[in-house]
Amino acid sequence: MKTLLLLILPLFLFANTLDDMLDLYQNGKYKTACNIGLHNAHRYKKDEDFLLLYGFSCLKADYIDRLTLPIASLKSSPQSRANAAYFSVILMQKKLLYHALLDKSYDLRGLHLPTTDYVLSKVFDLYTQQQGGTDNSVYIFSDPKQNNLSYRLFLEKSGKITKMVIEEYRNTTLIKRHTYW
Repeated sequence: MKTLLLLILPLFLFANTLDDMLDLYQNGKYKTACNIGLHNAHRYKKDEDFLLLYGFSCLKADYIDRLTLPIASLKSSPQSRANAAYFSVILMQKKLLYHALLDKSYDLRGLHLPTTDYVLSKVFDLYTQQQGGTDNSVYIFSDPKQNNLSYRLFLEKSGKITKMVIEEYRNTTLIKRHTYW
């Protein structure tokens, strides 16, 4: 009986972890789902359902750097590989844009990379095309597909860390603020 319990207990715990994360994700609690995923990643690093849920939770929470495990581990199916590529494009765009803004010596104009529908990708594409004005190191871009949507891109110093900020505006109303470092 003790052996049976030891075999069933991990399955029960995994089901609860995945179910809890899925419930949190579906209710828009992406940061909490991502944090649960981070704390359980070592146990489920080979389970692609877990990795996908963890990856998309972290993406929606703007915890882009946590995508490295799903990027490296999603490989057993065409859909998994496509999602790993999707995550890696966003992570690369974040790193390149942050480098270009902070170091000012890296010119991204004219650079053509794969793109996604994620806000960071949209701003990256607009930055590389330089469609937008600057006002004291603030880049202002208009969304080419939605006339009433615009983005502000700038650096913000917070202690010793300089963060990259993207603010999304609908008309003149701030609808979301994304912070990366």
